[in-house]
Amino acid sequence: MKLFKFIFSKVFLLQLILAVVILVALIFGALKYLDVTTNHNETIIVPDLSKFELDIVDKKLEEMNLRREVLDSANYNPNYPPYSVLDQVPKPGKAVKENRKIYLTLNPSGYIDVEIPKNLKRKTRRQVEPTLIALGFKIGEIIERPDIAKGAVLELRHKGEKLEAGDFLPKTSTIDLVVGDGSL
Repeated sequence: MKLFKFIFSKVFLLQLILAVVILVALIFGALKYLDVTTNHNETIIVPDLSKFELDIVDKKLEEMNLRREVLDSANYNPNYPPYSVLDQVPKPGKAVKENRKIYLTLNPSGYIDVEIPKNLKRKTRRQVEPTLIALGFKIGEIIERPDIAKGAVLELRHKGEKLEAGDFLPKTSTIDLVVGDGSL
């Protein structure tokens, strides 16, 4: 009985109303604070940075109050200038907030150097060609030379120079194969 009297007393009802008013004021104040501090509905459209070099990208992003971070240098793409942007996240046209980082993937200055594998000599041409192609090389001329093993690779050459296992060549280089003709 005392509990019901207390719940319907003026003191309790006044305290309850006061608590609800304070709670609503706190929620309203928090929402307004978040609107002001998070720049709600204030966005910048991300520009298309592809094919621009890094110094131009820096100027553009600084003007727009954005930042950049280089994630990676991908495989060389000859259609893009060296050290230019290949890809970006977020994509062009997306709306972002001020001071947002734009993550960039850059085009390296050239193809990476790939090591000539060991144990290619005296293997068949059918074994050597796929190995070299998988590494990113191109197969050039097939030069036959007198040797007892028909189709066995005797030498690898690049621009007339003999290649040894462990040598490095840029990816997409053309390698000529010297193979035996089976005549000895």
